[in-house]
Amino acid sequence: MENNLTESVKNAYEMCDYIDDNKIIKGNDFPLRFSLQQEFLSFLLFLSYINDDYSSEEQKFILDTLNLNIPKERALTLRTQRALNENGFALKVPFVLKCFVLSDAGKKISNDKYKYKKSRALVETYRNIGQSYIALNSTNTDEEIRLLTKYIGLMENFLKTYGLLHPDHKTQPVVLEEEEELSTEELLTELNSLTGLNSVKQEVNQLINLIKVQKLREEKGMKTTATNKHLIFSGNPGSGKTTVARLLAKVYKSIGACTKGHLIEVDRSGLVSGYIGQTALKVQDVVESALGGILFIDEAYALTNYKGEGDFGQEAVDTLLKCMEDHRDDLIVICAGYTELMVEFVNSNPGLKSRFSKVIEFEDYTAEEEIEILISMCKKQDYQLSADALKTAKAFFEDRIANKDDSFANARDVRNYLEKGIINQASRIVNDESLKGTDEAKREVLLKTIEGQDFENIKL
Repeated sequence: MENNLTESVKNAYEMCDYIDDNKIIKGNDFPLRFSLQQEFLSFLLFLSYINDDYSSEEQKFILDTLNLNIPKERALTLRTQRALNENGFALKVPFVLKCFVLSDAGKKISNDKYKYKKSRALVETYRNIGQSYIALNSTNTDEEIRLLTKYIGLMENFLKTYGLLHPDHKTQPVVLEEEEELSTEELLTELNSLTGLNSVKQEVNQLINLIKVQKLREEKGMKTTATNKHLIFSGNPGSGKTTVARLLAKVYKSIGACTKGHLIEVDRSGLVSGYIGQTALKVQDVVESALGGILFIDEAYALTNYKGEGDFGQEAVDTLLKCMEDHRDDLIVICAGYTELMVEFVNSNPGLKSRFSKVIEFEDYTAEEEIEILISMCKKQDYQLSADALKTAKAFFEDRIANKDDSFANARDVRNYLEKGIINQASRIVNDESLKGTDEAKREVLLKTIEGQDFENIKL
């Protein structure tokens, strides 16, 4: 973990040098890596401000990670001077992240060796640094975790505004030619092995079978029935809509229903501009990047539920409909969002209703399915659950499912629950003498195992 964190910070500094070398930022008095080092420092001191403490472990972490020796008195002074509190620091997007976004969103560097992913990499570095820093304190509170989540959310929302949050946005489409291509059977096996989603799998398989048969008829010179591939995915957050869309794009390519099989994911901010005449160009640009694959529009209802003066959501819809007609043989669009709001979205425009005639409903996961997802996530991250941890998690998700509220987010709840458990586990074992021993097998078990106490009192 420590080596990975050091490498991540080093990579962030190298990206700063890359931007400086390409002279993206004008009039900056200091090297960008120096600015980032100071912003990392402010971030860590901000995380520790909540309990007005600054431990020797935190001082050592800053020295090891940032190569800065900040004694306690200096740390307290910096907190005051830099207003490192929730109403000051936590509301401001870091200057260096703005520079990264300028470079990525504006494609300021041609043939960018980082493939315009510098901004997301920087936010992930912040996340990793923050999680490791919080884990130093064995008495960390939900308040510290909340502060970390809030600040990372601030940065992610900033990326989202510029269409940079999702890895499949137009800056770097994921094209299957660059990956190991799987057969149709292998892709369908992967789809059908997803947790839950039984009705979704059935409908998607039926749609795929229809397209496959129409392709066979076409090859034989027989008449074919026009198949509308555009879809509505409706359901609550975290119910697997994006995952299924990404797999569907690959399946479509494997059966010849599209040429590239990549997924471009956007939301309202990736399609709508705040200036007259710019929205149409923005939509056309996104559509161009999605040709040969699937354009996935998340929270699509946001395009039509703002009717105030100066809103260009309807212009985006009109332009999208025209593009769907102009590129009907090379563009597949999936619109996703909450069930009720997607009904309103489709009914808001006759053109939408005619093009999106098929709706696939994603039901919420059951408690048993949430546990299955939790176990799968643990395996992917080299963690394992003790019997007590499994029992605690089952009780948590049974209660969570039985008492759903507006914050319920399916698999995202599972991911957030596990993330908090991992932070609690790290805080519990960081000073365990077993980590310093020579029994490698015991150390590995300690590092991998999440205990019941690590899941206690977690709130989502």
